[in-house]
Amino acid sequence: MTARPTVRLPDSSEWSFEAIERYDEAIGEVARRYGLDVYPHLVEIISAEQMMDAYASSGMPVYYHHWSFGKHFLATESRYRRGQMGLAYEIVINSNPCIAYLMEENTLPMQALVIAHAAYGHNSFFKGNHLFRQFTDADHILEDLKTLKTRIEECEERYGVAEVEKLIDACHALKSHGVDRRPKPPRRSAEEMRQRQEAADEFKQRNLDPLLDNVIYPPRAPESGLSDSFNGVSDSLDEENLLLYIAENAPHLAGWQRDIIARISHVEQYFYPQKQTQLMNEGWATFWHHTIMNDLYHEVGLIDEGMWMEFTHSHTGVIAQPNFDSPYFSGNYNPYALGFAMYTDLKRICQNPTDEDREYFPDIAGNPDWVSVVKDAMENYKDESFVQQFLSPKVMKDFRMFVIKDDDRED
Repeated sequence: MTARPTVRLPDSSEWSFEAIERYDEAIGEVARRYGLDVYPHLVEIISAEQMMDAYASSGMPVYYHHWSFGKHFLATESRYRRGQMGLAYEIVINSNPCIAYLMEENTLPMQALVIAHAAYGHNSFFKGNHLFRQFTDADHILEDLKTLKTRIEECEERYGVAEVEKLIDACHALKSHGVDRRPKPPRRSAEEMRQRQEAADEFKQRNLDPLLDNVIYPPRAPESGLSDSFNGVSDSLDEENLLLYIAENAPHLAGWQRDIIARISHVEQYFYPQKQTQLMNEGWATFWHHTIMNDLYHEVGLIDEGMWMEFTHSHTGVIAQPNFDSPYFSGNYNPYALGFAMYTDLKRICQNPTDEDREYFPDIAGNPDWVSVVKDAMENYKDESFVQQFLSPKVMKDFRMFVIKDDDRED
């Protein structure tokens, strides 16, 4: 047991920037003990109206203007003012440095919780999970968004707001199909394509066989329009990204239209891993805010009972899962609750395995290094494969994942 320090962290319900800074340092120290690998982070305090504005623009601090964002903002504001919805305690941006927005209405214990949740939990997930490593570029996303915003504003001035808005409307209609769902090699630049073509021509000249040449390289009509002249096959025929395919192959688009479509597709690619890992991401952040705050109270002794009780109350609300017969049950599992339960169960399987655990998880049951086990699960899976691999019989029972079949035609 670590010796308890004599100077505790601030215990007032009201937050101050100095208190937030002290909690950030203490939380970071505990996170480093567990080896959490994170981007450097910035913490910003925002108002409820700024939070709603972030909702409308997908949480990004820099985004282009479009009427749909204003519509979303007004709908959110109306529901919030009527008390029909609450706002998130925080929003976190997958960038380097990572940006965590905290609501100014939060109490100090809640600010501490969301720092542990967002600035260390989500942050480490962004940096470690394989989908985010393959499909997003945290170093340049904010720069890319700023460039897209500037480019759209330039096109609005040159070609008219209505023309640009019509193009963005079309992009938004297809944006769910405007992403790559599997890794692919980097696209060749124009110079690389030119060198590739020259190498192919040189090879043909050195191995000239007119009869064979007519078989392997059939002549093409000039109007065929295929982009790759090597072997008469278009590189884009296997393109799954519809926005990118349209940008590269639609015959009647202007250059500025192709540019904007490709840039919007690039931005949508940034959001793709988030949609594939909501259960894992929220569960991971919840697991670590719970672990870190537990250590601050039980192990390090930096927070008192009052802070601990408020944290526990908030955490319990985050992982609440209504029963199937509850009027609050929406038909879905709370991703915070199920994700947290699965990571917590992985830790239990490592530390206190049962015979059932040894049967279902022989490779990890009893593993003394539980931190490496949960990190491996975070880094190498997405929601679908994570559930298939690690949803244990115990969690199934705890969440009552059963269907009762009552067929009057059977005995």
